[in-house]
Amino acid sequence: MKIRRVSGEERLRTSFPLQSYAFDKSPTEQAVSAHYREVLPYHSGNHTLIAEENGATVAAVSAIPMRQNIRGSILPMAGVAGVATHPLARRQGYVRALLNRLLEAMRDDGHPVSVLYPFRTSFYARFGYVSLPQHRTATFSPAGLADLARATLPGDLRWRRIADGYADHRALTQRLMARQHGFSIFPDFRAVSLRDDRKWAVTAHVDGQVVGALSYRIDEHLGQLSADTLLHTGPHGRALLLSFLARHVDQVDRVNLWLLPGETPELWADDFAVETKTDVRVPGSAAPMARVLSLEGLAGIATGPAALTVEVVDDPLLAGRYHLDGTSGALAVERSAAPAAATLTAAGLSALVYGVLDPVEIVLRRLGRFPAETAGALRDLFPPQRPYVYAEF
Repeated sequence: MKIRRVSGEERLRTSFPLQSYAFDKSPTEQAVSAHYREVLPYHSGNHTLIAEENGATVAAVSAIPMRQNIRGSILPMAGVAGVATHPLARRQGYVRALLNRLLEAMRDDGHPVSVLYPFRTSFYARFGYVSLPQHRTATFSPAGLADLARATLPGDLRWRRIADGYADHRALTQRLMARQHGFSIFPDFRAVSLRDDRKWAVTAHVDGQVVGALSYRIDEHLGQLSADTLLHTGPHGRALLLSFLARHVDQVDRVNLWLLPGETPELWADDFAVETKTDVRVPGSAAPMARVLSLEGLAGIATGPAALTVEVVDDPLLAGRYHLDGTSGALAVERSAAPAAATLTAAGLSALVYGVLDPVEIVLRRLGRFPAETAGALRDLFPPQRPYVYAEF
């Protein structure tokens, strides 16, 4: 087996055909092949590796160089995508070899964390990934928001094709990334795929500042308005966007959109009928997963006032003993030879950093070993938080 990196149009005859077979309708039609050539620019900065046997591509993986908020710090993040294997080469260790090589390369390139959307969570758990909360959606009739359509709200709305509203939409996502733990966004070369999509965009403005944005399409007359995430900075932006949706009462039967964390759609209006849903299916619609690639790369993130030495085991990227000190309010990391107060797997460490599992749960799920008194120090060092991965890839 030979592993090598590919780029440019070489993707069209190596990684893309495998991705097409894995994720598209089969057999691949000429239109699908043309589509991959059209989207090639959106992959230009990806780190793509392929495995070859006798000159033929048998597996491929890619990492998108993204950015993510980790406890208030914006860090480089490797978004793993495009994992695909030739149907006759599956279950032979090709993806394992590629992923190990890819994650090592992304760590060495300065990406301390990584996120992916798995086809099966148990497979990626073996690579040190831990599950994060899944997105929630809301489905409702615009008629339930009638009062907002008549309300006098501060600010104004601008309705455009996404190509014209993209700059405002992108600026808002960058502002929200700075506020929300776990929020991640694409690099510019990938993010512009939204600009080039056939969607509408509505943006809310108060005092000259963008406070809300929603991209969407309408499936059919009296059908569904299918929207992306309802992005806003607070009540004014949300109310303006909802008032816009209310104006579609005679055009669409229902609205479906994604929610930011902490949203309570049942409180948007009186007598408001809404269905909120978290859809997790394996395979098909799994929650995102994340892992730490470099502990030293996390130095400076916000922590609680605690300090202890941990040992990370069974992981080629993180194995070792570290002294973690958060007494200054920012994480300091040093390699250490001192006795470890806790032994953690990569998934256990990642669960603490992302704030998704309590130390007690880490022991119960066999992601770490430590005495009961150490749980409090770990909880103090990495207080629970709810991460939200905005970009889906």
